[in-house]
Amino acid sequence: MTQLVHTPEALATALPAGPISLVPTMGALHNGHLALVRDAQELGNPVVVSIFVNPLQFAPGEDLEKYPRTLAEDVAKLEKEGVDAVFAPSAETMYPHGPRTTIQPGPLGGVLEGATRPTHFAGVLTVVAKLFALTGASDAFFGEKDYQQLALIRQMVDDLHLPVRIHGCPIVRDTDGLALSSRNRYLSAEERVTALAIPRALATGSLSEAQLLLDANEGLHLDYLVATAEDMSELPDGYTGPARLLVAAKVGATRLLDNAPVEL
Repeated sequence: MTQLVHTPEALATALPAGPISLVPTMGALHNGHLALVRDAQELGNPVVVSIFVNPLQFAPGEDLEKYPRTLAEDVAKLEKEGVDAVFAPSAETMYPHGPRTTIQPGPLGGVLEGATRPTHFAGVLTVVAKLFALTGASDAFFGEKDYQQLALIRQMVDDLHLPVRIHGCPIVRDTDGLALSSRNRYLSAEERVTALAIPRALATGSLSEAQLLLDANEGLHLDYLVATAEDMSELPDGYTGPARLLVAAKVGATRLLDNAPVEL
């Protein structure tokens, strides 16, 4: 039976000694989250899913207040998956003294998503590090859709010598090709059709062709489209080989992220 707990003390009681697999989420679970759960279960460890809408990663004016909160539905889905525990703390539980100590992401945290949302990644890394400590996780699972976030979490674990193995899991897409995201529910039917230009652009496997396709969509406002190395380092001039195309764009009021591996 899945145990729902809200405090670190209850979580410690709910989890057995030994390796633990953690799937951190902000709730509003979709099939992408459940795919992470299934990947975590393949290790054979007890699996804990955290559900916490982290205020530190939202800047003033962002969608913290309207971010979907569906705890009862989420727990029901996780019970069907056989998750061992769901950790759903309050902000007061996670930050009893406020955001007093935070983890800064370094130069990679100031570009792309970090340029648009300069405080975002410090909030992400801080809450992820706290979740690692509270759960005692030996393994943690993150989706590749938030690719820069995944790269920064790997960087943090490496730089701070944290005893956690990070597993990056492939993007899960809807039948129409749109990458699954809790924010997709903000899209109107017409906006969703416009948003489909994003996966179509990435499917070209070409930075220039993707740029042309995205520029041709009037309802889509491109923030960035870049090619980076798989570890998100800058590509040298004339580089050929494996790389990653990353895109961020607004459709209506909804900001969407996506990426895909490519061979340049």
